[in-house]
Amino acid sequence: MSARNETAWRMFEADRASKNLGMRLLEAGDGLAVVEMTVGPLMVNGHGIAHGGFVFTLADTAFACACNVDGGGVTVASGADVTFVASAREGDVLVATARERVSFGRSGLYDVTVRRGEEVIAEFRGRSRTLPRRD
Repeated sequence: MSARNETAWRMFEADRASKNLGMRLLEAGDGLAVVEMTVGPLMVNGHGIAHGGFVFTLADTAFACACNVDGGGVTVASGADVTFVASAREGDVLVATARERVSFGRSGLYDVTVRRGEEVIAEFRGRSRTLPRRD
């Protein structure tokens, strides 16, 4: 793990919400992050499919890791949108891949694709903002 990548890994290790959902950070570096999660029994809604909030949370976690790979300060979401393309079911292994599209000043845009194998489950676009440093 390079120094450039340490920030995202440290942030993920302290992320109790994501870790308690069984998420695993697989890769982080150079504006990219990959996070995996298995849809558990408590993540299924009344239709017997994965609740969209959990799919969103997986994408949001990958987004957060991609935003924070460079150690240039704390970067948070300023907004996000998701489009659900297909449903997931209990036991499905979902992988969210986040990529930086563009950064400008303290802001950035990131796209996240959530897949089950090769099938796209959701597309997410996140807007980031790096907070001013506090000394």
